[in-house]
Amino acid sequence: MKTGFVSHPIYRQHDTGPAHPESPERLAAIEGHLVKSGLISDLVEIKPADDPDLAAWIDTVHHPRYYETLKKMVPEDETVYLDPDTPFSPLSLAAAEKAVGGVLTAADRVMSGSIQNAFCAVRPPGHHAEADRAMGFCLFNNVAIAARYLQKKHHLERIFILDWDVHHGNGTQHLFYSDPTVFYFSTHQYPFYPGTGSERERGEGEGEGFTLNCPLSSGAGDSDILHRIETVMAPALAAFKPDFILISAGFDAHQSDPLASLQVTDEGFSEMTQIVRSLAETHCGGRIVSCLEGGYHLAALARSVGRHLEALSA
Repeated sequence: MKTGFVSHPIYRQHDTGPAHPESPERLAAIEGHLVKSGLISDLVEIKPADDPDLAAWIDTVHHPRYYETLKKMVPEDETVYLDPDTPFSPLSLAAAEKAVGGVLTAADRVMSGSIQNAFCAVRPPGHHAEADRAMGFCLFNNVAIAARYLQKKHHLERIFILDWDVHHGNGTQHLFYSDPTVFYFSTHQYPFYPGTGSERERGEGEGEGFTLNCPLSSGAGDSDILHRIETVMAPALAAFKPDFILISAGFDAHQSDPLASLQVTDEGFSEMTQIVRSLAETHCGGRIVSCLEGGYHLAALARSVGRHLEALSA
């Protein structure tokens, strides 16, 4: 079985302005690299399916009034800001809806067995989005919605979310902080934006112990992050026995990225992916959906996504 690759032209229509790091050029760089390297021929290209229940799926993690408010705020011909970092242009909401739809379509395809796993080259990203507000370039929390979708539509019990973006996924953590059925694991630079993600944050109530943060200091590189993936995440995942693995795949921990100061290499992202794929094959039939989050050095992003996809499809 092959690896799916989710894309759609609307993702490039989310206009963040000429100086914003989360730009449409990110997807152009990724797709250009996949074509030039020939990797695209090994992937199953997937377009988001139209889902009449999309609003209901979004509302499984976001407050209904949040989605309704965004609909009323869509600008006619300019870009506005939902917070100091998060632009909202005339087609941003449409792109965000298709981003959610793309991840859900990938989940369906993996569950049907037509593909083994998938990478979703979507934007806007999602892991900073809280239940009732946009934050940090993110509108809807794509991975969190997918977790609930897999539980409610496909009747899976336990979802494991691995977030290796250089920034902690505050939104995802908060959405499942008291939920023992969704395990959230994150490696990230700390202290750093958005300020969350200390080792002390382990969940609450029934969810205590199902949030696990491995903060990294500035300058940490491949050996540091791989050590935590192998010695902390892997045993936690094995004990949790997930039915499905979701990856918030940010590539801004790369040593060339302009927004942070970790030192992960292209090879580091490949090795992380190989570890996760092996764990997925052991514990959940190989089922993985990976979703693009950060990564702002275009060449490094393109190469790292290429290595990620090579490891997923090996």
